[in-house]
Amino acid sequence: MTEGVRGEGVGSGGGVERVLRAAAPHEVFEEVRGVLIRDHGAAGAELLMADYAAARLRPVTAEPFTADSVSAYNGGEGRAFGAQEAHVVAGEDETTVHLPVTVRGDRLGVLSVRFAAGVPVGGLLGPLQDVADALAHEILVADRDTDFFLQARRTRRLTLAAEMQWQLLPGRSCSRPEYDLGAQLEPAYAIFGDSFDWSASADHLTLTVNNGMGEGVEAALLTSLAVSALRNARRAGLGLADQAALADQALYGHYQGHRHLSMLLLRFDLDTGEVEAVDAGSPRLWRLRGGTVEPVALEAQLPLGMFEDTVYTCQRFTVLPGDRLLLLSDGVYDVLSPAGEPYGARALTRAVMNTRLLPPAQVPKALLEELPGYRGGVDAADDAMVVCLDWHGRPGAGTDGAR
Repeated sequence: MTEGVRGEGVGSGGGVERVLRAAAPHEVFEEVRGVLIRDHGAAGAELLMADYAAARLRPVTAEPFTADSVSAYNGGEGRAFGAQEAHVVAGEDETTVHLPVTVRGDRLGVLSVRFAAGVPVGGLLGPLQDVADALAHEILVADRDTDFFLQARRTRRLTLAAEMQWQLLPGRSCSRPEYDLGAQLEPAYAIFGDSFDWSASADHLTLTVNNGMGEGVEAALLTSLAVSALRNARRAGLGLADQAALADQALYGHYQGHRHLSMLLLRFDLDTGEVEAVDAGSPRLWRLRGGTVEPVALEAQLPLGMFEDTVYTCQRFTVLPGDRLLLLSDGVYDVLSPAGEPYGARALTRAVMNTRLLPPAQVPKALLEELPGYRGGVDAADDAMVVCLDWHGRPGAGTDGAR
């Protein structure tokens, strides 16, 4: 039988954190396994990492990581990953506790801890989740020094362009009290031009999505230059319009207008919900407010790098608590049905409504999985990107001027 449960957070992860800090990067999980057996009475443990397509959970064993993966949607592991809470499976021979391995909303995988049958695990859920949380943080640190966990995520080899793109991304999901974010790119193992980026401060969230022209490594190089230029400008304290201008200059200076990149730049005020926007090309924005799905109308400006010294201006709109925003590349909204109808005409509205109860981390994958059926089995002509943002706002945030 199965039982859905949520840990109460009793117990401290301080001890395991000290152990992990002393471990070699590739041995982090083996240290966790030892702690679980020694200090919590576990019979064994397994770490499963979410693959790049966010469809499978792959066991972290030893290279070349040939153990069979499991679904990221079904079974005890999939339920813990999807619901982001502990899930207990009690069998005749053993009881397994599946725990989400997540850091600041970024869903890395699942920690499965096995106990002898009949062991009461209810009181262990808090301490076990503390271990899973400490493991999540340490995996991100370990990724700087080892390929071990990155290799474990792969169900097949990435193209070179995809390798470049995934290394450029901030993560696939992020959570703060003011918002929840989720994003996904497809085809996950062969993407080239689409990308997204985000960064939060005490008062603002900056979110960008782009659709670079071209294919393969050339598209990935174009995107890498643009995102790096934007980050450089953002970290220098420049405003949103100046960030776009600096990236525009960097692209034009290198490509002389022969290649350009479409981008949508957004900067959210966490106190008020006011959004500054620069619409520089094809990525588009939809909003679900209440029961209505509609595009957010922005004035289109020139793509980055098309002409020399382009001047960009910011537009403004306001998000309200409860709003859901969808940022999409043309590889999503321009997909055609066999009858020639674009996905963004009516099917997108249905899909957004059908997924309205899913958390933002799951929405992008759900929308992207609809596209092959909508195309009628025809191969995709472009890569595709979906970013989903749920806005909660801060208590007492202003709503004047919302539209």
